[in-house]
Order: sequence, then C-alpha cells, then structure tokens
Amino acid sequence: MKDIDSSYLIGPRDKLAYLDSQSVDLPRAISPLTAWNLLMAQPQPVLKWAFWLRDAISARFGVKKIGGFSGKPRNSVQVGDHLDFFLVEAVRHDALLLTERDRHLDVMTCVWVQGARLTITSSVIVHNWFGRAYMMPVGPAHKLIVRGMLKRLRRLG
Repeated sequence: MKDIDSSYLIGPRDKLAYLDSQSVDLPRAISPLTAWNLLMAQPQPVLKWAFWLRDAISARFGVKKIGGFSGKPRNSVQVGDHLDFFLVEAVRHDALLLTERDRHLDVMTCVWVQGARLTITSSVIVHNWFGRAYMMPVGPAHKLIVRGMLKRLRRLG
C-alpha cells in the first residue's frame, strides 16, 4: 500500500490501528461521488443488521448511533456536508475524504479514483480500550463488506 497518499489517511501510518485499501478496475472512469452513489444505492442487507448491532452495543458506551447508510443519492457535496453519518472533509476531482470521529476512534474513508480504477481506503486511529475492542470484529468485517461492494460495482459497470 505504498502508493496511498498520506493525505488520504486519518493520520500517520505508524499511528494507525487499522488500514485497508481495496481497488477495482471499472469499464469506465467515474467521479468519486458517482462511485459513492453507486456503492450506496442498494446497501448490502447484512449492513442494516450490522449497523443495528453496532448501535445497540456502542450506545451503552456513550457512542452516538449512526443508523447506517440511507441509499439516498447526492448530486453534489461540499466540505462540511454529511454523506449519511460521514462528515465530508475534502472534495477533490479524484477523491472524497469522509470522516467519523468520536472519543473512542477516528475513522477516515477515502473514495479515490485514478482513471477507471476505484480505490476505497479506510484508516482508523483508536483512542482507548473501547476503540480497540470495537475494531476487533469491525476490522475483518469491514474488509469483507468493502470487497463485496466492489465486486457488485464491477458487475454493474
């Protein structure tokens, strides 16, 4: 993963508790927002259950509920907008940088395009024991979910 620009990560590599970057080659180039809209158009059914479980457990530790992905498409976004529970921190011609931060962890997901290649990079910094415990099941699940989303997107392309 040497080719990931450090500005696409939530912090320095040596501070990350989690880093996953997966790519797919599409039949044609699309914008990062178009990629987001396509990925979120029909969220995987398991995600609804996973977010419900996440919210039920995390709320007991003072973590706000996030509810999951709405599937609502957006025509445009600006810095400061929200895409579901993510804060849009940067909008570039080649990338959307999305974050969610709380007292337990900071997450950045980057939807990054290079021509017809789409990359989803997620990085996490944990702040305490709950953040570390949270990432134990979420880290491996996240990798599988993103892999499934990218496979589905390639089939749609």
